[in-house]
Formats: sequence, structure tokens, C-alpha cells
Amino acid sequence: MALKFSFKSFAEFNPFELYAYLQLRSEVFVVEQNCVYQDLDDRDQLSLHVFVHHDDELVACARIVPAGLAYPEISIGRVIVAEAYRKQQLGHELLRYCLAQIEKQYGPQPIVLSAQAHLQDFYKKHNFVPDGAIYLEDGIPHIHMIKQ
Repeated sequence: MALKFSFKSFAEFNPFELYAYLQLRSEVFVVEQNCVYQDLDDRDQLSLHVFVHHDDELVACARIVPAGLAYPEISIGRVIVAEAYRKQQLGHELLRYCLAQIEKQYGPQPIVLSAQAHLQDFYKKHNFVPDGAIYLEDGIPHIHMIKQ
């Protein structure tokens, strides 16, 4: 599998990249998870976006949100691996890439995320620890997690 990892700011998107990105987010977070929510939250414009392509197909993505925009700390969100690419450790590769980009772009610092509760063990493998109780976000159980 020839995977290509990359990242860019929102201003660097071309219309076709933006369409593929929003399509994948909608496919997973709205359709697959049967969750009606407002994905477009005015944070994309100031975030860094991470992409994984297999040939020309976008198969995974995430966004890195600067400190102070969603949380006091820098955060990772909108972490997605397309259904056909799951169970291949791609999620772990994606998260490692995000963590490396944060260190490179912003230096070492605490990182937070709002994880779907059933994915706690996944994030724990990357040294995130639960920080608080499980809560509902858009009807799905989530938990705040932090990596010091």
C-alpha cells in the first residue's frame, strides 16, 4: 500500500481537496455514525490538516487545532480512517504523524482531544490519559483526554 502523509493549512486547499476532505468527514461522522451535527465549526480555517492518501484517494485525515481555539491546549480532532482502511494500523500511523507535526510546528506541549469513549484504549497507546468523566457530545459518549 503506497500511502502518502501530508499536512497543510486551510488556505492551501484547492477546491478538489476541500471537497474530498469534507466528503470523508461527512461519510464517517454524519452518515456512518448516524449523527446529525454541525461539522463546520469555524475552526478549520485556523487549523493544520493532516491527510493520508492511497494513490489519489483520501483515506484518512485529522486536524490540529491551535491552543486557545477549542481548548486552552493544542488539540487533535476530526480523526478519521475510511472504513476500507481500518484494522490496518493506519489510525496509529496517522496519530503518530499528527504528534510529530505538533512537535515540529509548535514544540513539545500538552495535547488534548475529545475521544469517542470506545476509543480510549486506542489513544492510551499514544500516552493520552482520561481527564474527567464520560459525557455526551452530539449524542455519542466522549471523554476528554490529555497527553502531557
